[in-house]
This record gives sequence, C-alpha cells and structure tokens, in this order.
Amino acid sequence: MDLIAELSAWRSLCIIRAPEIADPVGLGQTLVEAGLPIVEFSFTTPNAPRLMEQAAKVDGLILGAGTVMTEQNARDAINAGAKFLLTPGLRPKVVAVATEQGVPVVLGAMTPTEVADAVDMGATAVKVFPAARLGPDYFKDLHGPYPGTPLVATGGLTAANAAEYLAAGALAVTAGSGVVSPELAAESRLAEIRQRASEFVDAVALAKRH
Repeated sequence: MDLIAELSAWRSLCIIRAPEIADPVGLGQTLVEAGLPIVEFSFTTPNAPRLMEQAAKVDGLILGAGTVMTEQNARDAINAGAKFLLTPGLRPKVVAVATEQGVPVVLGAMTPTEVADAVDMGATAVKVFPAARLGPDYFKDLHGPYPGTPLVATGGLTAANAAEYLAAGALAVTAGSGVVSPELAAESRLAEIRQRASEFVDAVALAKRH
C-alpha cells in the first residue's frame, strides 16, 4: 500500500480514540461511505487489535494503527490487518518492525529537530502534533528546511480550520474527536458520525479545489 499516494489523493484521515468502540465494522463502513476511508484505530482503546481485526473486513477501508509505542504493538497491529502505523513520537523500534514487515510508518514530531530525526529514522511521513496550537504558518516554516517531507497535521483540526493547514503545505489533515467523539463511538451513533465526517470531507474538498 502506497500511503503517500493515498494521503495525496484523500488529503485526510480519521483518528479513532475512544474508551469503547461498539461497532468497529459499522464505524468503518460509515467513514468509507462518507469519503474518509483512511482510518486509524488507536492503541489507547482497550482490545485495539481485536477491533482492528473486525474493521479490517470493511471493503475500501485503509486501516492504520495509532499510538503504536512498542515492537509488540507494531506486530499486533500488523497481524490484525493494519496497513500502516502511527506513533505519537520518535519510536525507532517501531520503525524497525515496520521496515521488516514492509509497512509504512508515520512518526510523531513537533520541533524541526524531531522532524529531521523522524526522516533519518525512515518515516514514510511525519505527523506534526499539536497542529492547532502550532498554527498553519508553522507548516509553511517547516517547508523551508524540509521542502519534500510529507507532513500530516494532527491535533485540534476541524472542518472550520482544516483547509488552512492544507493550504499551508500539510499533505493531509486528521479528523479526530470532532468527527468521532468517544461518546459517538461508544454508542455507535453512526448517522451523526456520517454527518460530521461529510462536513470534514467537504472542507478538505474545498481546499483541494483552491
């Protein structure tokens, strides 16, 4: 799976971080139908690999694992069907497993030094967090020294501000609790999730046209 090609095409991905996910299959289907098919299930959710196994059955879902902290997390995620891994910071042991298994890995970073370290470790892309606190101009600044580095804006992004980060040079933006809140995931309120996902997708589409 060419993660950069998929991110370039969709310009967005959805982070699922909730104490409970009642219906991972229904949730995955809803996001695919709403036009948000790149989806990360976080290891902060109990029984994350089991949920990934179920979601991996959804046609059209590009499944990733998030908050991958250890080698074991990485192996469990890949065995459960995850096609890419994301970390909250620089995790060289996770990179080693991803490289061994031929799976793309997105490393978390905030500072310019951390971005450089992520690239040196072999990151497929770099997740810049917390994006909303850093602001869109930070992405313009990073593209000075790192013009070819794929940056994913994460943290505090919504349908109201996502386009600003894409315009500033982010390859993709992440939808988080603004689309799939813990309550919506736990109660499987799929109609509300679909509506929120569609609004986020529309914002991204508007940015892509400009």
